[in-house]
Amino acid sequence: MTRQVELVLAPIRGITDCYFRSLFHQHFPGFDSSLAPFINPQRHSSFQPKQLKDILPANNRLLPVVPQLLNTNVDDFLFLASRLHELGYKEINWNLGCPAPMVTIKHRGSGLLPFPEQIITFLDHVVPKLPMALSIKTRLGYEDKNELLSLLPRLDDYPLTEIIIHARLGNQLYKGKTDRESFGLCLDASKHPIVYNGDITSVQKFLELEQQFPEIQKWMIGRGALANPFLAGEIKNLDDSDRPARLLSFHDELYSYYRELLSGQAHLLGRMKQLWVYLSTFFPPEKKTWKKIKKCRTEHQYQHVVTELFKALRSYSE
Repeated sequence: MTRQVELVLAPIRGITDCYFRSLFHQHFPGFDSSLAPFINPQRHSSFQPKQLKDILPANNRLLPVVPQLLNTNVDDFLFLASRLHELGYKEINWNLGCPAPMVTIKHRGSGLLPFPEQIITFLDHVVPKLPMALSIKTRLGYEDKNELLSLLPRLDDYPLTEIIIHARLGNQLYKGKTDRESFGLCLDASKHPIVYNGDITSVQKFLELEQQFPEIQKWMIGRGALANPFLAGEIKNLDDSDRPARLLSFHDELYSYYRELLSGQAHLLGRMKQLWVYLSTFFPPEKKTWKKIKKCRTEHQYQHVVTELFKALRSYSE
């Protein structure tokens, strides 16, 4: 029986672009929607279609997507929101969770969490003028889990559709364990719908989380789905027949697309290697798999290694 649960594909910059999201959904059903990687704030930009390619509706027909903004400047945020509204979007997401040092050092993403007054002032100016709904993606804090915990009651004053919480601190990046206890405290501190995000890497972990947080109706999965593309389908009890063939077909289509899009084999292999950082876990032994991919310097080497990996995967699966 199919499990009725709402799953969202998380944004992973450099990987989950519009073509990846659509192709992923075609080959590995299970996700209900996705959150796009954040759009970079660019002063004096008119955000023409080329700049907004990743979230143009024409490029996102298969899997619904919510655009994400990183801006902390009120005017820039509202200008971009207006452009997205013109494209037909009814909701946008404000990124208060990105842990990348180049972002946080500018007090953006999770780097803004230690400054709650700036967050409140921003929302006071933006929300009344926003032409669509707003959600927030965040972390437990940047350096201290009390940063979000103390902020959440103040966010009750704003009509947010939901708050997505990655159960780590920003300065952890993606290291260490998620903090389920602190996430639970956040549930009690907010009146808004909360979405869980962080280290859903197996059906067993999902079931543990579901049992621990029965009030959660929506779950976001990112790196776990890149490591096991069938994870969302496994959670929902969907058909997962002939996995090696489906995974190979997905890989080959993605590779062909980037081969046409990107200039030079270094750029192409660099993009594919970003995916293999996660996907290598699906090809035991994981460390040897990643080492083989990492060593590839030419398309010929890469294609040879991939062919051998998929042959071994099929043998292992039979």
